[in-house]
Amino acid sequence: MGQVHHGSATTTAAIRRAIQHSQESLRALAKRYGINQKTVAKWKKRTSVADRPTGPKEPHSTVLSVEEEAIIVALRKHTLLPLDDCLYALQPTIPQLSRSSLHRCLSRHGISRLPEIEGDQPAKKKFKSYPIGCFHIDIAEVQTAEGKLRLFVAIERTSKFAYAELHQEAGKMATARFLRNLIAALPYAIHTVLTENGIQFTNHARHKYAFHHIFDRVCNENGIGHRLTRINHPWTNRQVERMNRTIKDATVKRFHYDKHDQLRRHLNDFIDACNFVRRLKTLKGLTPYEFICKQWTSQPHRSIRDHAFFEQTVFQRQIGNAFLQRAGFAAQILDLVAGGGARRVTGQAALAGFHELPGPGVIQALRDAFLAAQIGDAVFAAQSVQHEPDLVFR
Repeated sequence: MGQVHHGSATTTAAIRRAIQHSQESLRALAKRYGINQKTVAKWKKRTSVADRPTGPKEPHSTVLSVEEEAIIVALRKHTLLPLDDCLYALQPTIPQLSRSSLHRCLSRHGISRLPEIEGDQPAKKKFKSYPIGCFHIDIAEVQTAEGKLRLFVAIERTSKFAYAELHQEAGKMATARFLRNLIAALPYAIHTVLTENGIQFTNHARHKYAFHHIFDRVCNENGIGHRLTRINHPWTNRQVERMNRTIKDATVKRFHYDKHDQLRRHLNDFIDACNFVRRLKTLKGLTPYEFICKQWTSQPHRSIRDHAFFEQTVFQRQIGNAFLQRAGFAAQILDLVAGGGARRVTGQAALAGFHELPGPGVIQALRDAFLAAQIGDAVFAAQSVQHEPDLVFR
């Protein structure tokens, strides 16, 4: 590869080397190479032919303070979150932070690239593009001290909007009821659902004399296409499988629940925070709620209810704007809750307080908990929520 010089360079490495070894006068060398005598004198004094770096000797940000840069570096080192996830977590605390300024900050400190943990992996295939209204549905099992429950989860392929319910049993009547509730909770029409081929969702080949499955009847009544995954191919439904794991990691794998109602309340808080305030890279930094609102402009024909209905029935059904303020702090630490060490303690401390109406003290405590997460101080985070939590950490 050839030598690379800056755009205004009038000499090459060979000319510079010749100038340094020549005994001729400055005037003669300048005339020979067609350059200024000052340029000849400059290269005569140097021992190297490489360009010197330009810019300040100690690079610093014109946007971020020293304290803000320290927060950014600590968050990156302790969480190892990707660039966009760091941006979404930090912007509420550092409003002037942009993606480019964040990347420059990480580059200055030599942490712009995350370490390769699992080595090179084959590129994942992208999902086929669908208009809004395609849901993946699955059932998982969770447990509290009162016994087992069935977790019904649905996630929309395009907007990533999630909906979940807990039921005592997972029969065909429960799946049909779940689908009806999902349809009633949405402001737009569902055109396709993808499920596994279990008896809860469809009749098997040996049931050729059985009545038409009730889940399929609900689909037909609402003009919904019902698609099934291939047998022994659970990864076909991997979006909802991943959502199941995310929900379990934030609930039953983190906390012990004495009653079913505790789990239901915590599940509703978590789902609302994910839908309303958690920004996703796949949605270009939008939340699922913001993405759906955007569809009202680009695809108004898919909307079956007005904007106010969606807000009231999905995101403000519990304690209104006070909950949304609290959920905003929740979403900021959702990324931290999946890790270990300081992230785990901070996430548990903040999520443990989501079952109380947030007074000023609780709001400030959650602010402190999130700040503690950024600087990796697990002890400060664990002590920042002063009220008594009603959950027991595992």
